[in-house]
Amino acid sequence: MAQSSSLERIKDRQFNDPHLLVLKYTVQRGGAKEVVIGDDGVMRLQDRIYVPNVDGLRELILEEAHSSRYSIHPGVTKMYRDLKHHYWWWKMKKDIISHVYRYLNSQQVKYEHQKLGRLTQRFEIPD
Repeated sequence: MAQSSSLERIKDRQFNDPHLLVLKYTVQRGGAKEVVIGDDGVMRLQDRIYVPNVDGLRELILEEAHSSRYSIHPGVTKMYRDLKHHYWWWKMKKDIISHVYRYLNSQQVKYEHQKLGRLTQRFEIPD
């Protein structure tokens, strides 16, 4: 059975997130019905994997989703729709927006995207 390396990284680091530890104890006491810890040990909210804010996992997922050769730099809406089927974290949409716009801003200031200046010409002013 093939598994994603990012899923293994998430699984290994999920309970290093202090917010997730609180949620884990709530789930174990039966306080959060929509959140489950699966047989594989991964915490999910309605079949979406919770991604902890540890070791840059969220940024890795955002970068992979935005810069993959199959995604062709999707916008905020498309990227959010694609990621929300598989992943979940607090302020996920806000993180996606800031990631996409940060990437967009860096594209706009790159040298090859700037218009070339034209040579100035001197005009003679008549007397």
